[in-house]
Amino acid sequence: MLARLAPAIFVLLWSTGWVVAKYAAVYADPLTFLVLRYTLAIVLFILFCVVTGARWPRSFAMAGHAVVSGMFLHGLYLASVWWAIGQGVPAGISGIIAGLQPLMTAVAAAFVIDERLSVQQKLGLVLGFFGIALAVLPKVLAIDTGATPIHMLPVVLNVLGMGAVTYGTLYQKRHLQSGDIRTIAALQYLGALIVTIPLALMLEDLHVTWNLQIVLSLAWSVLGLSMGAIALLLYLIRRGQVSRAASLIYLVPPLAAVQAWLFFGEALTLPMVIGTVIAVAGVYLTNRKQRA
Repeated sequence: MLARLAPAIFVLLWSTGWVVAKYAAVYADPLTFLVLRYTLAIVLFILFCVVTGARWPRSFAMAGHAVVSGMFLHGLYLASVWWAIGQGVPAGISGIIAGLQPLMTAVAAAFVIDERLSVQQKLGLVLGFFGIALAVLPKVLAIDTGATPIHMLPVVLNVLGMGAVTYGTLYQKRHLQSGDIRTIAALQYLGALIVTIPLALMLEDLHVTWNLQIVLSLAWSVLGLSMGAIALLLYLIRRGQVSRAASLIYLVPPLAAVQAWLFFGEALTLPMVIGTVIAVAGVYLTNRKQRA
């Protein structure tokens, strides 16, 4: 049952991350918020591991792999995405840029872990990339009627964040095929914290306005995203092909864009709608089982 429901639950949970980033940026510096989020996630994961009797890595090497994977899978990835949103990149556009990850992962997996893709999967990934490009480029180039141009630096960092999470995904697949997912997740957030604290100290004033909104945002970020969604992602990576697990990210952009439209009034342009439809078609081709 979990194997069937996990992809849909993961996509639904993960898509809310961009809305939370946009909302939390009103009350706190993005990287400072992430430091709080990772700290709470580490504490809760350790308590969860103790209560459930989870097994910690038996070697320093495995523990080190978990920390390093977390530096890329969470630390550098979310730092770039949240900072970009804090600099004005619309949450919907940032979510659509996340669709670059499956193509990056599929291409890199062929070289790093020798994971071969079928012709159907390759076609699906290409369609997905084309759909994402169609959705994002008009907004970035301000060629929509009445569109406001977006600064390129935050967009570039957003894309680099996709590269970081791609490397983290492959690193996870290569070095952490065994071990308890619960303790690995706790160590990964330690790695994320190691990366994010220096960035927050260098780039921000560590500003936080404490109110009910920031508390609720922090609670959802920790419980819904850092614990719930990431546990499902690690579960999916371990069970299936890396490229298939990553291709689920293609389903996030339309949900993130719709949520950004509902909560923040961000425009849903025709290229965004058409592009996300094409991307979803790419997901179907990438994940559809072929006949023997």
